[in-house]
Amino acid sequence: MAGNITLTMIKPEAMRNNVAGGILKMIQDEGFKIIALKMKQLSLAEAEEFYAVHKERPFYDELVKFMTSGPIMAAVLQKENAVENFRNLLGSTNPETAGEGTIRKAYATNLTKNAAHGSDSDENAQLETSFHFSEKEIFG
Repeated sequence: MAGNITLTMIKPEAMRNNVAGGILKMIQDEGFKIIALKMKQLSLAEAEEFYAVHKERPFYDELVKFMTSGPIMAAVLQKENAVENFRNLLGSTNPETAGEGTIRKAYATNLTKNAAHGSDSDENAQLETSFHFSEKEIFG
């Protein structure tokens, strides 16, 4: 499946703002197939593990706190060249510089509360997918 899947997480602020449906519609309108979907609350340990790559970065603690502040919606998306195509749909991390028609331009609150996560490589897409989903939970 490498190359044709990516993982997204609709973040707590977007969930609180009740925009998950709009985000999922944008995803499907861009031709992605949702092959796994679940809503869950990340524990502190899970958020620390998921974002361990950023542990030495100054925003790590704030990010972990934010990601455990409410439920998230995790989804595995399928499309050719999924990682690159989804990152284009996501837009810039900063919603002020995100392009028109992107998820973050439409739904992000600020740099930290940027609506959704997207895998940054095929390798991370596989790792992040297995972090949230077992093989029997993926229908692609």
